[in-house]
Amino acid sequence: MRRTWSLLTAAALAAAAFLAAGPPAAAADADLVRNGGFEAGLDGWSCSAGSGAVVTTPVHSGGSALKATPAGQDNARCSQSVTVKPDSSYTLAAWVQGAYVYLGASGTGTTDVSAWTQTPGAWKQLTTTFRTGPSTTSVTVYTHGWYGQPAHLTDDLTLIGPDPGGPGQPQPPAAPTGLTATATSSSSVSLNWSAVPGATSYTVHRDGAAPYSVTSASTAVTGLAASTTYTFRVSAVNAAGESAQSAPASATTTAGGGGGGGLPAHALVGYLHASFANGSGYVRMADVPASWDVVNLAFGEPTSVTSGDIRFRLCPVAECPNVESPAEFKAAIKAKQAAGKKVLISIGGQNGQVQLATTAARDTFVSSVSKIIDEYGLDGLDIDFEGHSLSLATGDTDFRAPTTPVVVNLISAVKTLKAKYGQGFVLTMAPETFFVQLGYQYYGSGPWGGQDPRAGAYLPVIHALRDDLTLLHVQDYNSGPIMGLDNQYHSMGGADFHIAMTDMLLTGFPVAGNTARVFPALRPDQVAIGLPATTNAGNGHTPPAEVNKALNCLTKKTDCGSYQTHGTWPALRGLMTWSVNWDRFGGWEFSRNFDAYFGG
Repeated sequence: MRRTWSLLTAAALAAAAFLAAGPPAAAADADLVRNGGFEAGLDGWSCSAGSGAVVTTPVHSGGSALKATPAGQDNARCSQSVTVKPDSSYTLAAWVQGAYVYLGASGTGTTDVSAWTQTPGAWKQLTTTFRTGPSTTSVTVYTHGWYGQPAHLTDDLTLIGPDPGGPGQPQPPAAPTGLTATATSSSSVSLNWSAVPGATSYTVHRDGAAPYSVTSASTAVTGLAASTTYTFRVSAVNAAGESAQSAPASATTTAGGGGGGGLPAHALVGYLHASFANGSGYVRMADVPASWDVVNLAFGEPTSVTSGDIRFRLCPVAECPNVESPAEFKAAIKAKQAAGKKVLISIGGQNGQVQLATTAARDTFVSSVSKIIDEYGLDGLDIDFEGHSLSLATGDTDFRAPTTPVVVNLISAVKTLKAKYGQGFVLTMAPETFFVQLGYQYYGSGPWGGQDPRAGAYLPVIHALRDDLTLLHVQDYNSGPIMGLDNQYHSMGGADFHIAMTDMLLTGFPVAGNTARVFPALRPDQVAIGLPATTNAGNGHTPPAEVNKALNCLTKKTDCGSYQTHGTWPALRGLMTWSVNWDRFGGWEFSRNFDAYFGG
């Protein structure tokens, strides 16, 4: 608790510093932004998804201001490429008003910066500073709002610093030509275009997304939704500025992704205590009711934390007198599969911590998990790494390109298993909120160290495997309060917690508040809500009426209470619970409520 408050205090102080007025310009400094007062309309500015417009009231000064309106997955980002001098200090400032307004600079060559504020109905100045890198000749300045929030206003945006102008300066490059877009998977598109003479980089634009920079005349766009059409444009950049955008090119991602398939539109997932009783009593595989669409065998555990050698055995007779024989267990699995059910081996759990710190452990993990899958004829794998199984090394700050061995080796191992078993391989994950949604505030040990290195540590695994992921069911229990996208803390036990936590997965969020590193939304068919079946099963039990409110809000946008979701997702896959055994202990209340809600 003490560490959390110190981090929050530091964040608050940093935010306050951003709001302070910047230093006065030196005599040789100039304002380098073109049309920062928006008196010439949107000249010089590019706004995502047509989100920007110029208004005459309210304004901070002059006769015009920018009004940008977020919609759906678009945060109304308006940006401009500005020519700068290398190795120089600049101050970026703007007057803004709105529920959530961000101001920032990217491509600085050093540390990209951003500032934000909440100031509905009143103008407030945002200010931040940065230093360009030794070879940086242009930066992108931007302002944007937040998903699902009302329109925000920006006026008098300035970038004060050394003027790179003078005779002999290059002209902006011509607009790129020959842009083609080709879908390469259910979540990725390949872009190619003709190189532009004199261009040093290119900016890729997609409706509803923040532009990003590349240095070659091609790129792969990832993290897209399946069976969805996307439209792209590119512009060329050099020291003199940015060209006009190219002609558009569109592509439609393929269907599928997420491997496994074969699940009903709304699925019920449950863990079966196959190797222990845990006070709830043993349930034989043949006695698991037909309500359960996915049965996760709990648990496969390692011979030691770092061995990677996973073993699974049925509950001993001394602990579970009614345990079936291995032959009966395997026959019951086949019967479930014949009825269209999926049976997976779940690795880890509270006591089975797994750290694949070496490639040898990675390879042992693959071979030992394969042996379990083959012996019992299972459909796939559930990753339930808890405790200290996953943590991020100091300096590992980008979830898109992890460097920590335990993370990199886990991703590699799962990809190897998927390649071995093919498209029908079912992959699910059951992380705790600490390892996923907490990443909205904190990621790893942070840029200065001192944070818990486990914060958000599942994010690189989920992101790298999103094309192979069948279901993510975060454990919305045994959790402390977690901040949602409304920047309010939410506590477990009621509909509000499940609504806020699931909204984050289906909307996406900036990791550690960095708007340049947004964890993309998962497809709704990849997401289920994880809950304890009874009060005995874990902290945060949610009564059936509250479960139904959460489902109503997320799939129908009713019963949402005070939280406003960023969309409506009728394709939300369903629910997960710990566990089948505890549900039986509680008179099957959880599964019967699921069946009643979805008409099972």
